[in-house]
Amino acid sequence: MTPAKRQNFERLLNPRHIAFVGGADAAVAIGEARRAGFDGKMWVVNPKRDQIGGIACLPDLAALPEPPDAVFLAIPARHVPEAIATLRDMGAGGIVCYSAGFGEAHDDGAALEAELKANLGDMVLIGPNCYGLINYVGRSALWPFAHGGSCPGYGAAIITQSGMFSSDITMSQRSLPLAYMASAGNQADLGLTEFVDLMCQRPEVRAIGLHIEGLANIPAFERAALKALRAGTPIVALKTGRSAIGESLTISHTGSLAGSDVLYQSLFRRVGVISVTNPAQFLETLKYLCIAGAPEGHDVMGFTCSGGGATMLADYGEVIGLGYPSPDDATRRRLEALLPPIATVSNPLDYTTPIWGQPEKTAHVFAEALKHIPAQSTVLVQDYPAKGLDETEQLYLNDGMGFAKAARAAELPAAICATIPENMGEHIREAYVAQGIAPMQGIHETLNAIRDAAWWRDRQRRILAAPPEPLLSAPNLADPHLLNEADAKRMLHDAGFPVPKHAEADGDTLINAAQAVGYPVVLKMMGAELAHKTEAGAVALNLNTAEAIQNAANEMRARVAAFSESAVTDSFLIEAMAAPPLAELLVAFRKDPQFGMSMTLGSGGLLVELVGDTQTLLLPAPAEDVADALQALRVSKLLNGFRGKPVVNLETLIAALMKLAQFATKNAKDIAEIEINPLFVYEDSVLAVDCLMHSLRDPRPR
Repeated sequence: MTPAKRQNFERLLNPRHIAFVGGADAAVAIGEARRAGFDGKMWVVNPKRDQIGGIACLPDLAALPEPPDAVFLAIPARHVPEAIATLRDMGAGGIVCYSAGFGEAHDDGAALEAELKANLGDMVLIGPNCYGLINYVGRSALWPFAHGGSCPGYGAAIITQSGMFSSDITMSQRSLPLAYMASAGNQADLGLTEFVDLMCQRPEVRAIGLHIEGLANIPAFERAALKALRAGTPIVALKTGRSAIGESLTISHTGSLAGSDVLYQSLFRRVGVISVTNPAQFLETLKYLCIAGAPEGHDVMGFTCSGGGATMLADYGEVIGLGYPSPDDATRRRLEALLPPIATVSNPLDYTTPIWGQPEKTAHVFAEALKHIPAQSTVLVQDYPAKGLDETEQLYLNDGMGFAKAARAAELPAAICATIPENMGEHIREAYVAQGIAPMQGIHETLNAIRDAAWWRDRQRRILAAPPEPLLSAPNLADPHLLNEADAKRMLHDAGFPVPKHAEADGDTLINAAQAVGYPVVLKMMGAELAHKTEAGAVALNLNTAEAIQNAANEMRARVAAFSESAVTDSFLIEAMAAPPLAELLVAFRKDPQFGMSMTLGSGGLLVELVGDTQTLLLPAPAEDVADALQALRVSKLLNGFRGKPVVNLETLIAALMKLAQFATKNAKDIAEIEINPLFVYEDSVLAVDCLMHSLRDPRPR
């Protein structure tokens, strides 16, 4: 983005004056600017009305007294490109284009959108087909519907691709501090990536929330996300369009690109973006990050005034990988002296009802535990009485405020959590926000937020210590063709990767080839229609004699013919039978037009489709991430020694996988896909038993 466009974004974000162009929608937007507290100049352009919102109308854009910093444009789509050209020529700053009927609608609209972009010059534009922009910090709005939301001087910058979802967020009863809200619409100029780049270094922005339907430029997003990571600004992403139906709706919704969810999740891990799966978790995670901040680790000190609450914290925390460090003997004795006899010293700690609401007692419990138990964050579970039943509310607040004071003294990220989300009223939430304590709603949402915030902190440290190399571009993927397995394995062998001893043969040379390889052998038929040989019956194992080979070849021809007559060939691969492995892995490399080359690791053999145990990384990836992906697989139990079997040398295995990744990336111009399934894993070695490879060129000279 050019310096001139950055300057114009600042004008749009913090305008001295706003021009509203349109009719009824402009009238609503004027009211929302006033609701936000905007006290700058406002002008209205409408040739058919005398006044809108109590402001006298100007007949056209040329009548504006000076170039407006910000414009709310709500006119028919066919007039938008001309209006933008006029505003550009007069030196306007930025535009919110509420008008619809562009690329999201039809081909004529796409042409209008292209003209709109061509006319922008140095101006910035949000939209078209969007709700616009709210600045909670600077008290301005270019927004066409009633909006809520509050700002204590800091908060989240939220950018959505759905206007209605952004409006819903402003109405949420969650006390999420908001700094900025933007509905990006078609993203003809400013998109999610640009907003991340523009918002991540603003000190009032403590976290960025993204509702993502699709990203048009993955490498640009990677650069912006890494910039946010360097700035210490966490990003929380709610990616929608995960299902087949969802992806088709997304494409028709705003003209966005919806890619594979697996690749999006890989991208998020790569650049330290927290991924959530539902709106409530989206808001609660942003709230926690904005108010409490990101913990330095996954260990939590939990407090409750209920044994049931303590159990809920412990049970779900264990499931998602949070730790609850136990007090040492000295700390246990100190806490026992402060607690009633019925209390059991533990973490989570139920401090019991005999001292509930008595800050002269509970405050010392909180302080002692937080001072001596080595946790990196803390949470207190409290559900508050409903209106009309609130005669004990002050007792809850006594403990809550004592907890807040102790957490501040310990300098720990802290949350007070309602077990049931609605059991914490607005006045309670706002009281804790003022204390720097995150008022969280729902135990699972709270613990997920703590886990994800701690994960972000860990990823930030690791990524900044060793930033990823830029993603590989994906050249033309047109018309890749399947290599026969012999050619694929020859390429792997030439690259120094272990493959079984093998030979090619036809029906007349099978026996000689088997004798050259050495019994026992595996027989495979090769052909363009035999990508998955097992399903076609094109594999025979553990053949020990010439007669067995000849019989297997005859039976194989019959099986393959039953599968598909056109699949039958006279091209065979004879391989040495491999020793049984400790584990079987799937290792696959694929190119995607948006994401470039990726590597997928998974449980190999028949388990691939049976259990769906896979992890995907975008390339290039560091060895540390490959190690993490391996350990995340369920099959990793076999690697770590299972039922007395040897432990796999992980350094050797990871080095082999990195060698495969280097082979795939080095040949990315020629290879569209590699799938090794299974890769036999032994104690100190690997073997590519089966290999499927799609190439963009034929390696055999004609």
